[in-house]
Amino acid sequence: MGKFVNRSCAAILFLFLLVWSSSGLAAEENLLGVYGREGAQFLIRERSGELELLYKAENQEGQEFASYCSYPLRKGADGSYELLLFGPAQQTQAKVRFFYDAAQRVTGVLLGEKRYGKQSFAQEEGKTFRIQPQLPLAGLRQKALQAKMPVEEGEFLKPDLVELKNMDASLQLDIRYATDNNFMGMPLYEEGRAFLQRPAAEALVRVNQALKKYGYGLIIYDAYRPWYVTKMFWDATPEAQKVFVADPAKGSRHNRGGAVDIGLYSRKTGQSVDMGSGYDEFSLRAFSWYPGGNSVQRERRELLRLLMAGEGFAVYPEEWWHFDYAAWRSYPLLNVPFHEL
Repeated sequence: MGKFVNRSCAAILFLFLLVWSSSGLAAEENLLGVYGREGAQFLIRERSGELELLYKAENQEGQEFASYCSYPLRKGADGSYELLLFGPAQQTQAKVRFFYDAAQRVTGVLLGEKRYGKQSFAQEEGKTFRIQPQLPLAGLRQKALQAKMPVEEGEFLKPDLVELKNMDASLQLDIRYATDNNFMGMPLYEEGRAFLQRPAAEALVRVNQALKKYGYGLIIYDAYRPWYVTKMFWDATPEAQKVFVADPAKGSRHNRGGAVDIGLYSRKTGQSVDMGSGYDEFSLRAFSWYPGGNSVQRERRELLRLLMAGEGFAVYPEEWWHFDYAAWRSYPLLNVPFHEL
């Protein structure tokens, strides 16, 4: 029953995508983003072809749409913008002025008498997000290879890692950690391959096949990850950004072959599609519940989440691309390099 409901919802979402994308109502993408100053932060997003400003009240802890106050942002005939503010007994308008750089990219906005800067992201400039490593990269690998993996107690299933490309040739591979095109800026794997425990791999293939009718396929960014690589991530990542990496003392779900990082590609063009943030982008936009961006980006995330949930995968809240298979706890931590699989 669960699979039927999820796929039915996914079909409805796809119909919405078709209507929205063909309507010609797409708002100015250049204005969308995260703005802030002195600790205050808000989003400008597109919804149903219109712009709106989202502001999260300080006393609201929720992460869903309902925890944000939304205000319509309308464009006038003269090209200027007005923010519609609703009070207890009246509606007022506030003039909004955007600032641009020489390349006509939005750099900030004036609301009332306060100017707010627009946060920039590496993906928007065609770059890859990078951390500032806490340790020299040259010695990270040697240190991680010499470290001891934590000892686990209990009984586990026998590992049965299978190569994803052998399961379905239409899966695209973009194994970033086999290149320097990743947040660490260095190759971490010796080969660009992807493995999962067999039940998880079979479920992933079913999702990839289900995506065909929506015109999409799956891109695999990462799957099984040897434990020593998790150790490298942890040692290099600044403390404030460690929410995006696993603690090697506990191990990663990737280390068990029970987690996969994925995106979508268009079966028509063969190219990846915009999901609202870059892969491994350590930012607010990476969170699965991120309410910003445009309708198509949000609905793509929801389509992916629904289809994956129907096959027993749960999205990781801090990363829209990361999905854990239901039985990941049943497998032990592994530190086997790809060439030994």
